[in-house]
Amino acid sequence: MADRRLEADPAIEQRVREILGQVRSEGDEAVTTLTRQYDCRFIDSLGLRVSDRDIERSYSAVGRKFLTALRVARTNIERFHRMQLPKSRQVRRAGVRLALRYRPLSRVGIYVPGGKAAYPSTVLMNAIPAAIAGVPEIAMTTPCGADGRLSAEVLVAACESGVHEIYRIGGAQAIGALAYGTESIRRVDKITGPGNAYVAAAKRLVFGIVGIDMIAGPTEVVVIADASADPEYVAADLLAQAEHDELASPLCIATSRQLAEKIVGAVSEQLESTPRSSIARIACDRQGVVVVSSRKKETVDIVNALAPEHVELMVRHPRSMAEQIANAGAIFVGPYSTEALGDYVAGPNHTLPTSGSARFSSPLGVMDYMKASSIIEAGRFGFDRLAPHVQVLAEAEGLSAHAYSVEVRRRTR
Repeated sequence: MADRRLEADPAIEQRVREILGQVRSEGDEAVTTLTRQYDCRFIDSLGLRVSDRDIERSYSAVGRKFLTALRVARTNIERFHRMQLPKSRQVRRAGVRLALRYRPLSRVGIYVPGGKAAYPSTVLMNAIPAAIAGVPEIAMTTPCGADGRLSAEVLVAACESGVHEIYRIGGAQAIGALAYGTESIRRVDKITGPGNAYVAAAKRLVFGIVGIDMIAGPTEVVVIADASADPEYVAADLLAQAEHDELASPLCIATSRQLAEKIVGAVSEQLESTPRSSIARIACDRQGVVVVSSRKKETVDIVNALAPEHVELMVRHPRSMAEQIANAGAIFVGPYSTEALGDYVAGPNHTLPTSGSARFSSPLGVMDYMKASSIIEAGRFGFDRLAPHVQVLAEAEGLSAHAYSVEVRRRTR
């Protein structure tokens, strides 16, 4: 596989620093100038914010089948993510009340990429968990085309999933507007959503001023296949990842050389007919790998070391193997659990840790749009019970003022 480190290109980072500085100091003027430069020269007449009327018109531009599919996806995503809602809890013990309280973030920004394709599914996967968390203000930015237009499918998805504001801006300038705020775009508490290298660099640089979900690298899949697997299925799923972009990593671990050769042949054959073959071919040539491993433990060890974004198990006993995989963003069990189900309608989030970060990160979810507070309430009895221990520990650390803050309360009674 290609170098999977999530390091920023120095030249890109320098340009992004300049853009962020410009947005921070000049606000709307900078955002408009940069949008005119990179996306649409008509942005002045259109305005940054998408009107309610434009959103309403988008419904007439999408077909009934699309709207039905979108609502099926929305329902399934809502059902799955509602299971993630945490419960505030409290406990009382010997004069002390302790509580763990969850609250939604006040305002979040969602970045939805454009350019090579439109991504209504990205809208659903980012906005629905925020809405379920109870975030009262969800703002979305997405780059417009050279003619100023936005994808009707993206606008409909935003309306269907609870987005409150939409801005026709993209790139690092959109991240800067969300992070710092401008005259017409109020700053947010957290930014989520994928983007190109400039967007990723911008998110990295504004982290700390606002929260971010993750730094997403190129998409990747590992398909594990044994003699029970259909090489056509395996090839189709490898190409489904490869068509995302030229940096995608489609990897397969086959249990025999004969099976590996069949899979390679199926990939070559399907490449001839896939519409995005020019992109998929580059991804396969640069990052695509089919390796042979006949030992189950070795295969599982490889996957856990790679910690990939997606793992597909096309093996005889997929559930058993799934239990042994500790590091993966999402695990697809069995021949009919194609990764495309997860991308669109199954319900779990498709915003997943990449580049090995599944070792320590989780898929995007409801908790990304919430925060917890600890509550400590001690009565006199509880204080008296714990105070001596506080003094001992504070004195051991040389923090005499900590110890005195307890001692003064003991003296004055």
